[in-house]
Amino acid sequence: MQSVAEIEASSEVQDLRNRVSGFLNELIYPNEKILERGSDESSRTMKSIQAEAKKRGLWALGLPKEIGGGGLEFMPYVFVNEIVGRSEYAIAGLGTHSAQDATMLHLYGNPEQKKRWLAPLVNGDIYPSFSMTEPEVSGADPTGLRTRAVRDGDEWVINGHKWFTSGANVAAFSTVMCVTEPDAPAHERFSMIIVPTDTKGYQIVRIVPVMGETSGGHCEIKYTDVRVPLTNLLGPRGQAFKIAQKRLGPGRIYHCMRWLGQAQRAFELMVDRAINRQAFGGPLSDKQTIQNWIADSAAEIQAARLLTLNAAAKIDAGDEARVEISLIKFFGAKVLHDVIDRAIQVHGAMGVSEDTPLARMYRHARFARIYDGPDEVHRMVVSRRIVSEFKKGRKWDFGRGVTRNGK
Repeated sequence: MQSVAEIEASSEVQDLRNRVSGFLNELIYPNEKILERGSDESSRTMKSIQAEAKKRGLWALGLPKEIGGGGLEFMPYVFVNEIVGRSEYAIAGLGTHSAQDATMLHLYGNPEQKKRWLAPLVNGDIYPSFSMTEPEVSGADPTGLRTRAVRDGDEWVINGHKWFTSGANVAAFSTVMCVTEPDAPAHERFSMIIVPTDTKGYQIVRIVPVMGETSGGHCEIKYTDVRVPLTNLLGPRGQAFKIAQKRLGPGRIYHCMRWLGQAQRAFELMVDRAINRQAFGGPLSDKQTIQNWIADSAAEIQAARLLTLNAAAKIDAGDEARVEISLIKFFGAKVLHDVIDRAIQVHGAMGVSEDTPLARMYRHARFARIYDGPDEVHRMVVSRRIVSEFKKGRKWDFGRGVTRNGK
């Protein structure tokens, strides 16, 4: 079995990283200003970028070949995500935007669901959305979700209120997490049901402005007597949390690797600015405070990277790696924010303008501390697990990330 270092150093991974990097340099970075407008021109530009990604064999690399993806294994795909993350537009441009929803369909969908949605989803012909978060309850505790689906003959009847169903305004369907087993234990009360967005009673109330932006399509939705066939159930009844873990576990690795790509891009912009900006008789790079920011950023990015790769290796070996995933989720989000923040400070007023990508990166970095579980919850997961083991007389072995007996 290859080590993480051997996988990263392999000619396949290095070639793919170089090709993806070249793709971003050629087609993504020059078009970011157009893509962020959310206009018809943005859509046309994205379609042309996606067509070129397919032509170059860079499309949906992390999905299995049998469903139309590139067939790249998990660990090589982890390293590719580090490059993809340097621009949020590369996610859709390279067909990785549907990876989590396509994975759920591939693993849990019935033949009818796969025939209708999976192939067009992987091909980029349609977009998905995941409808879980609700405004009335804490997203940090999804066992409190209130949206319900009741069986009526051959149909599910869904009523509820969701928001932050990202991309619902352009999606062909929403996968809705809702209560179907009200009397079951907390984590077995919920199921996932696929709802086409043109279904009667599915109402997009508004696109929620987030940090002043609406282009992300973070939609508020009301489900009022929404009827869909029983066959729209995704996977077994009462297994929504299990299905969600299949979606979120590897997805958090990809998120954190993309955060590293963002942090590295911000780092490069910071160092270039420090070298080229003159102040008080010399370049900013000669000033001790700036040197400290550069050194601290380099150390933090490397630490976050090693933590993330360690978690990825555990998942690849079949471990759920819950402690490791929680560690990278809150630590990586802080590193992302802090590096971008320093880069903005080095750029001065230009850093908060739209003349560089830093302002947009900063806004989105703030989201990272909330989505896929807030920092506080992930810290709680880590602490509870370690304290629990100590109470049993076991210690935490940082070398292996497991407990051991003895002092």
